[in-house]
Parts: sequence; structure tokens; C-alpha cells
Amino acid sequence: MKAVFLGTGTSCGVPIIGCDCAVCGSDDPRNKRRRTSLWLEAGDVSIVVDTSADFRDQVLTFGVKRLDAVLITHAHADHIFGLDDIRRFNTMQGGFIPVYGSESTIADLQRIFNYVNHVERPGLYRPLVDFRAVAEPFDIGALRVTPLTVDHGSTPTYAYRFDCAGQSIAYAPDCAAMSDEVVDQLQGLDVMILDGLRNAPHSTHLTVEDSVAYLQRVGASRSFITHLTHDLEHEVTQAELPDGIDVPYDGLKVEW
Repeated sequence: MKAVFLGTGTSCGVPIIGCDCAVCGSDDPRNKRRRTSLWLEAGDVSIVVDTSADFRDQVLTFGVKRLDAVLITHAHADHIFGLDDIRRFNTMQGGFIPVYGSESTIADLQRIFNYVNHVERPGLYRPLVDFRAVAEPFDIGALRVTPLTVDHGSTPTYAYRFDCAGQSIAYAPDCAAMSDEVVDQLQGLDVMILDGLRNAPHSTHLTVEDSVAYLQRVGASRSFITHLTHDLEHEVTQAELPDGIDVPYDGLKVEW
């Protein structure tokens, strides 16, 4: 498996518009954060989790050449507003691309992107999407995908566990809490990636401290905290984390 962090930032990205704080003005490229998204390759399958508002820049910068599927965690703007740009992958690959999410997420996508698949006149350039609502584990080629419901306020939100040929990773970029049942389903992972917005409490996101506590319960071989605000400076935050838990950065590649 190979995972690439296409974006590690919160909904505003970092730097935040109009902010002169030390992190937003930092020269450290690890403090430049696009909206959160993940690219995963497993065997011959290439997928993206969330088409962020920075999706076009992300796939150009980090070299995504093929999409066999898109998975959406939830229908907030920072996680879906790049969906239109999958039309270029339609052109390159010559067909529809499946987009997976919960029933409510798919309904929101069909409402927001109501022009998808509709080509009223020759020459119109529309994304070609096969929307698929999922609630149980499913397969994309040799990749087994398990959707897991997590608490993200009032918005129905999935985390995803991925298993392929004895290797595993899970991704929960937006999360305020996980049930004991979900924690149990995340045991035995090679890699776990979890929300950790900032140090101060937030009503719909985990703090760094809370994220560390969940990550230690999950006990993956490697763990990462993502969806970071400008409150968190990369090097300072990394120095405060326990061994085995890391702060990722845009473009970080993890292979195992």
C-alpha cells in the first residue's frame, strides 16, 4: 500500500486568508496545508478519499494520474468542492468513475452537483459519476473498504478502513468522537490517520490531546493527526507527541 497526504489542513487551509500569525507566515513548507484529502494506492487500485476544494492543485502537484474510485467522508464544502475536476479523469480513462458515500452524503452530492452526468448538448463537459450509497463493507478490486460512522456534529460522517493483501489503513479526517464499537473495528491497523484540529476544544472536531488518546487505543503501527488549523506549528506539535504518532504534511508519502 501507498498513501499520500494530498492535504492536511482544516476547512480554511493554512495560511488562512488575512492572517499574519507565525504559522500562516511560516517559511516551513510543512506549515502550508491544503484542505484535507488522501490518495491511496493498493495493488492496482488508485483511489482518493474526498475531493477537496484544492483537488485540482493537489492532483497536479502530487501526480495523481488515475482514479478507480472516489470515496467521500461527508458533504462539507472543504471535502467535496473539487468533485467537478474528476471530469478530466473521465476523459483520460474513457468512462464513469464510481463515487461512494453514505446515503445522505450521496443525496447531498446529487443535490449540489445536479448537473453531473447531464449532457444536454454536444460538447458540454460534465463529470461522469456513478454515485453509490454504501453502508456495509465493499470491494474495489482487491481493496476491501469498510465504512465506519463517526461523530462529526450533526453531519453524517464516515471514516474508512482499507484492507488489501494483509495490509491495512484507516482514515477519519473529521471526527469529534468514536464509539467503542468503531475503535474495536480499527484494531490491527498498520496505519491510522485521525482528526486533531487544534489544542483548544471544538464542538465537531477532536483536539490533539483527544486524538492522541484515541490513537493509543487503536494502537496502529503508525499513526498520524490531520485536519490541522493554523494554531498548530508543525515542528512544535511534533515535539509534543508520543512516539509513533506524527504530524503529516502535504505530499508526505507513507509506504508499507
